[in-house]
Amino acid sequence: MVQTDNAQSLEQIHHCYRAMVMSRTLENKLSSLYKAGKIVGGVYLGKGQEAISAALGTVLERGKDVYAPLIRDQAGRTAFGEELLDVTRTYLGKVTGPMRGRDGNIHRGRPTEGMPAMISHLGASLSYIAGMLFARRLKGSLNDSIGAATFGDGATSTGAFHEGLNLAAVEKLPMIILVVNNCFAYSTPNDRQFACDNLVSRAEGYGIQGHHVDGTDFFKSLETMTAAAEAARAGGGPQLVVADVLRLCGHGEHDDAKYVPKNLWEGSRDCMDVAEQQLLEANYLTEAEIAEIKEDARLKVQEAVAIAQREPTPDPYLDDWSALGS
Repeated sequence: MVQTDNAQSLEQIHHCYRAMVMSRTLENKLSSLYKAGKIVGGVYLGKGQEAISAALGTVLERGKDVYAPLIRDQAGRTAFGEELLDVTRTYLGKVTGPMRGRDGNIHRGRPTEGMPAMISHLGASLSYIAGMLFARRLKGSLNDSIGAATFGDGATSTGAFHEGLNLAAVEKLPMIILVVNNCFAYSTPNDRQFACDNLVSRAEGYGIQGHHVDGTDFFKSLETMTAAAEAARAGGGPQLVVADVLRLCGHGEHDDAKYVPKNLWEGSRDCMDVAEQQLLEANYLTEAEIAEIKEDARLKVQEAVAIAQREPTPDPYLDDWSALGS
């Protein structure tokens, strides 16, 4: 269990859980907006993956570290410090958003603030986080900052992932490579993707440290991510973290996930439920405090959506279509 013998550790636990709640609340709202025809494009939810995602965002430092989240990393984005309005403005295609309403709603980011926009060639983010860290090293500004990138099990089958991981390993770059094994690459099950017993076995082949964790366990997720971040900052090189979860929804809101066997659904557990039970049993939060956190998230999401809905979409005749650098 995560040690809580100082205020900072307890604050970290509360921060991680709040990010999970905010993410689930926000994404439930985004799902409703999508089904109501208010969102153009896809909506991809992180339902069931919030614990491991928020844990990663929690151990990183905004303004110091660099982080490349994936489509199911709203919890990690929130924990890392992404503003709610950045999310709602992007999903609703508003010119006031970080991408100015000109890109797909999941391809948002603020590169100059350490969070590059996600790209759909999923394995490629490992290379550009490695590149950002290597550039800092060459400039003498790396210090004890680290980088992190998230991948699904399917992304580990791409050439870009292996090339990027090999580079990071050879250069001993201080980064966390989080692989969230949610059992399916869209609809392709694990046994059609890789032959090893566990993806963490690949760490040894690249000469880096590997960590394996139950991604539905709140405390273990935060404990594992804390250990990986500390090892990376201390000069331990890349840290491969493999978290086992089940995606508790389809690949996107357009997908009914009929390919998931019934026994997997029946044997799954929701990390939100696990977190609440663990926090209550450890006396870190009361039921009243949990209810207050959920209500606060509901009100903030409602406000962010309302603000974004009132704002303008891009005007193709007036907008500056030069490349973004923010």
